[in-house]
Amino acid sequence: MKLIMLGAPGAGKGTQAKMIAEHYSIPHISTGDIFRANIKEGTELGKKAKEYMDQGALVPDELTCDLVMDRIAKDDCKNGFVLDGFPRTIPQAEALEKALDAAGQSMDYAVDVDVPDENIIGRMSGRRACLNCGATYHIVAIPPKQEGICDKCGEKLVQRDDDKEETVKNRLKVYHDQTQPLIQFYQDKDILRTVDGTRPMEEVFGAIQAILGA
Repeated sequence: MKLIMLGAPGAGKGTQAKMIAEHYSIPHISTGDIFRANIKEGTELGKKAKEYMDQGALVPDELTCDLVMDRIAKDDCKNGFVLDGFPRTIPQAEALEKALDAAGQSMDYAVDVDVPDENIIGRMSGRRACLNCGATYHIVAIPPKQEGICDKCGEKLVQRDDDKEETVKNRLKVYHDQTQPLIQFYQDKDILRTVDGTRPMEEVFGAIQAILGA
């Protein structure tokens, strides 16, 4: 079972990817994890990626794809895997498809966790975090007992820069410009499946299970 998770930042696709990986005993693969592992291990691909990252540049699509293909060639991926955060653009999707074809493989499904922008803005801009103990809250969904104060350690809660409304809107714009076209790309390949990401987390997972088979 080879899956690609799609969805806007804050849609919950990372959470669902982890739940899928655990339930179906397949690896959850994110490009961030792959970069970190290869750099830590000092592999040739890791050294190349680090050169770009040290300059603050994006790792080229071809190199990113090579890193992903290297990861999915490992033994733990023989029964499948969940890709989370890759591909992000049409060129990346085309590079992945070409590399998989060459390896005699193909993706089974691209699962889009669909959440409207206004829901995502509400979700993310409502997040609050304790920088002291790492606890996280949401002013509507999981409010602290005392406003602005961490239940666990009593420190002040903050809104991370990433969760500020303007930042969230900018991230959504990048998503719509660069990543959303993948929905049509995978629909044309007839492997796109869409789930309603506004529902509770367990219900979203249930809908994904119904697609994949329990």
